[in-house]
Amino acid sequence: MHIAIAGNMGSGKTTLTTLLANHYGWTPRFEAVDDNPYLDDYYKDIARWSFNLEVFFLRHRFADMLSIAHSDTPVIQDRSIYEGVYVFTANNYAMGNLTDRDYQTYMELFESMMSVLQLPDLMIYLRASVPHLVANIQQRGRTYEQTIPLDYLKNLNERYEDFIYNKYPGRVLTVNVDHLDFQHRPQDLASIIDSIDAELFGLFAHNDKS
Repeated sequence: MHIAIAGNMGSGKTTLTTLLANHYGWTPRFEAVDDNPYLDDYYKDIARWSFNLEVFFLRHRFADMLSIAHSDTPVIQDRSIYEGVYVFTANNYAMGNLTDRDYQTYMELFESMMSVLQLPDLMIYLRASVPHLVANIQQRGRTYEQTIPLDYLKNLNERYEDFIYNKYPGRVLTVNVDHLDFQHRPQDLASIIDSIDAELFGLFAHNDKS
């Protein structure tokens, strides 16, 4: 079984991945970004190194998906290949950091990969407003995140909505997290678990993108 958690930075993906892994006994899978050899060059010259950076991430995420497909235990994944493509790479392209030619090549490579991959059994989308994201980002205090422009978070939120409701063909459970604190309030976590149980094991499970 493969469960993926999607959501903007500050939505609680990593926290929920850890909590659900502990509850269900699933194996958590977190994305490692520090081993990308293009990061330093990317931040020095974004337009020059965007294609290299995105292709490296794509290859890394594809390898993760292949590993998950052959796992003997259920896996819950913090961020999947799909949002990497449809949210972050798409946003990089829209900002002019990828040329039309490079973006087309990238998407053709991604589509070729999709021919050998299966969709997750369930994607949990953590839907959050920009003020909620900002509050969480400020609270966790990562220095490099404190200068993220509000417009950037807003653009990513819009791309997440487009990704979930228009581009992703798989099964989705949307969780509106603005008024939840599943890290500190057990009843909030329990409500999410109940929804997951209904989707995965219930008699009347349905594809909920509402």
